[in-house]
Amino acid sequence: MTTFKCGFIGLGLIGGSLAKAIRKSLPDAHITAYDINGPSLELAKADGIVQTACSEIGAEFNDCDFIFLCAPVSHNDENLCKLKENLSEHTILTDVGSVKKQIHQNIEALGLNKQFIGGHPMTGSERFGYPNSKASLFENAYYILTPTKEVSEEKIAAYRDLVVKIGAIPLILQSEQHDYVTAAVSHLPHVIAASLVNLVEASDSGEGLMKMIAAGGFKDITRIASSSPTMWQQICLSNTENISALLERYIQSLNEFKGILDNKNSEEIYRFFDNARIYRESFTNASSGPIKTEYAITVDIADRPGAIAAIASLLSMHDISIKNIGINHNRELAEGALRIEFYDETACSGAVDVLNTHGYLIHTKKR
Repeated sequence: MTTFKCGFIGLGLIGGSLAKAIRKSLPDAHITAYDINGPSLELAKADGIVQTACSEIGAEFNDCDFIFLCAPVSHNDENLCKLKENLSEHTILTDVGSVKKQIHQNIEALGLNKQFIGGHPMTGSERFGYPNSKASLFENAYYILTPTKEVSEEKIAAYRDLVVKIGAIPLILQSEQHDYVTAAVSHLPHVIAASLVNLVEASDSGEGLMKMIAAGGFKDITRIASSSPTMWQQICLSNTENISALLERYIQSLNEFKGILDNKNSEEIYRFFDNARIYRESFTNASSGPIKTEYAITVDIADRPGAIAAIASLLSMHDISIKNIGINHNRELAEGALRIEFYDETACSGAVDVLNTHGYLIHTKKR
């Protein structure tokens, strides 16, 4: 049986997570990786994810079935030129960027259209780097493919099959359509989240009162503002036209709302929020977007030493893994003060059952 061979140019959050997902679903695969970050490569080797770690792009990549471009998009042109010297005809070349215009132009300029299928896993995290990567990142997430017109149906089918194997949902779009859609559901929300945080900082009092009480809803809707500024700088510069056009429409909608607000038009204000509520509730519950579904609960606990440790131990005894745990200082949504986040819905539901059985009052939250 022929060994499945996979190459990675860049081994950060997405590249590392893809490598781990492939290792999990295809344990006999041979994975070759290049990254400028030596410790990340060494860690990937120590984890048993990567067999061949490269300090430069060379002949080690010449017999791969897939090569994933996972380095910052500003390096794609340079990396592609190096890869072209050692690229087999059967290799499927792909990327993981959230903007497709530039990479498709680079591919066409290099004459690699017959081998390229753009890729964009609609998933991610506020954290970045290989140490934060995980195989489960793609589970139930849409994975968009943007094939060139020249690439074969056989290669498209092979890529689609690989996406299914790692637990994601393949969706084929034209590159132009992809860039407009992601500008609306991913890029613009990041701009808005960052602008809200910057607005609060600029509007805050000298003693930082807004910052002190910024919790609950505000922290929820601005969570993605903690993402890599370098990555979002590059995205904005790569998908400028689409983001700008949608931003103009958003500004117009805000001005319209300001008008009905200033006029105290209660009926239109209600319609504004009700329409948003109805449309949002029609969204799928699957973790299929760039902003991952979050599974968390708030637990009412007594204010005494050992209360948090008792809950953590109780969940551990029932083999329930905790993703994050911390004090919730905001009492808008619940009386309790302990917020626990889980990796998936199964763990969240199991925790609710266990804690309810032991007399804890739970406030669930999944978004």
